[in-house]
Amino acid sequence: MSTNSDAAESFREIADLLDVLGEKFKPEAYRRVVRSIEAMTEDLRAVAARDQLRSIPGVGDAIEEKIQEFLRTGRIDYLERLRREVPPGLREILRLPGLGPKTARRFWTELGVQGPAELSAAIAAGKLDGVKGFGPKKIEQIRGALAAATGTGPSVRLPIDVAYPIAHRLLAGLRALSEVEKLEVAGSFRRCRETVGDLDLLATSGNPERVFDAFTRLPDVGEVRLRGPTKETVILRNGLQVDLRVVEPAAFGAALLYFTGSKDHNVHLRSLARERGLKINEYGTYRGDDRIAGATEEEMYASLRLAWVPPEIREDHGEVDAAAKGALPTLVAGADLTGDLHVHVPPDAKPADLDRIAAEARDARFGFLAVVVGGVGGDGEPFALPSPLVEHLPRLSGRGLTVGRAVELAASSEPVGRKLPPHEVRLVRPTSAEPDPPSGAAPDAPLVVHVGGEEPARRWVAWARPSHGAIEVGPGPERVDSIGARAAIEAGVQLHVPSGIGRAADDPVAPLALGFARRAVAEKRSVLNAASAATVTRAWSAGRPARSRSGS
Repeated sequence: MSTNSDAAESFREIADLLDVLGEKFKPEAYRRVVRSIEAMTEDLRAVAARDQLRSIPGVGDAIEEKIQEFLRTGRIDYLERLRREVPPGLREILRLPGLGPKTARRFWTELGVQGPAELSAAIAAGKLDGVKGFGPKKIEQIRGALAAATGTGPSVRLPIDVAYPIAHRLLAGLRALSEVEKLEVAGSFRRCRETVGDLDLLATSGNPERVFDAFTRLPDVGEVRLRGPTKETVILRNGLQVDLRVVEPAAFGAALLYFTGSKDHNVHLRSLARERGLKINEYGTYRGDDRIAGATEEEMYASLRLAWVPPEIREDHGEVDAAAKGALPTLVAGADLTGDLHVHVPPDAKPADLDRIAAEARDARFGFLAVVVGGVGGDGEPFALPSPLVEHLPRLSGRGLTVGRAVELAASSEPVGRKLPPHEVRLVRPTSAEPDPPSGAAPDAPLVVHVGGEEPARRWVAWARPSHGAIEVGPGPERVDSIGARAAIEAGVQLHVPSGIGRAADDPVAPLALGFARRAVAEKRSVLNAASAATVTRAWSAGRPARSRSGS
């Protein structure tokens, strides 16, 4: 690994261990540095030699000192001290695929678990049953991760938000090669399924051997299992399998369709092809020995007299018949979003950071943003942005953009029922102490609920409906997945889709939120922050529900 990769990995471990120890704000500061180092195209040593480490975003006095120590000694004393404070078994749990530091802390503080063996015993004893954030699917993922780590079970499926930054790094590494022409991720990842068992990468190149050599040297790659003329299989350092295929341009669309799946969708397409005297496979559509399509997915579907089907709904749930009739839904797209009612900024942000977020929103042609200024966190602890940042917010409005405040409230908080001032929105977050909606109808005011889990989501959907509120979709325990999103849409409740404004390029929340919404067959009318900016801001300023006519 390079100096930059080693340094980034050390700071990533510091952030994880701080999370395990319950630190509030420091972990994100270190993760910001990790992102900055990973984005660098210059060696850290060269930057240090020019005495310019402070020019790296997120690097202040304390972190500069730690980078200098790392460059001198190859270690960081602060990291060694954190390792001594966290039980060794917990650090083993951190290495299990799909388990993050905050989950490890919950095992430790709520269940007394300090290692994989104790975690297995806790699962066997049913201690995770009924615990918020640990539904049956999550418990099964954890059990599979433990089995995979000990070699006693099949490979585990990773939550897609864990796989996303890994895929992002692999794609970035390959796209840096001049030999790589087209490049896509296929499989369940492209369909935005909530979990993935492996990653399938497809590329076109005139020099596959050079591409495979470069792929093998990427920092995430641990072991090469197989290499042939057109395919390489590797095992990443976290145990995830990745298949990289290099195909000819004339077959790229066919391969992308085939390896995206799903299996049932592909079976339906092959059956349809046979009915029309054709053959379809990963190389193209054939009439006899003549390939009549293959370069793009669009021409593959067209060869079967079908409209192109969005990857997220390729599950053989009626989409093939709809494509034949020209009756496919128009799924919500990123370009449909007109604003964001749930934007977080770190407490150590500066007014200039808010200015950049507002500029990013204007570049996206957004008409509204709600920045979270404080409230009650998921752990029940209050938090608030420093006054200078809150006071700076009104200065951001103008030139077509309205910027207001969002306040996160626990479900049982007294302020949930009060009327809000103009340009303020409620973000209702259930706590572990109050997992269910309060009795009675929801308040008639701007409202976004973020809650995870299929059954809790159904209860909150019913609560939010009278207020014309929205349920936030996306990865993580505080948002609904595609199943919960579908339930909300069917109940007539809109979704709120995080936009990615102010987030890092490899942050999975926004792209996966959009993907989950599309898997739920969400159209523009089903998304609150895809309504016209005028509709939302008028309602927002009046302290009443913001809902588009198309969503009524």
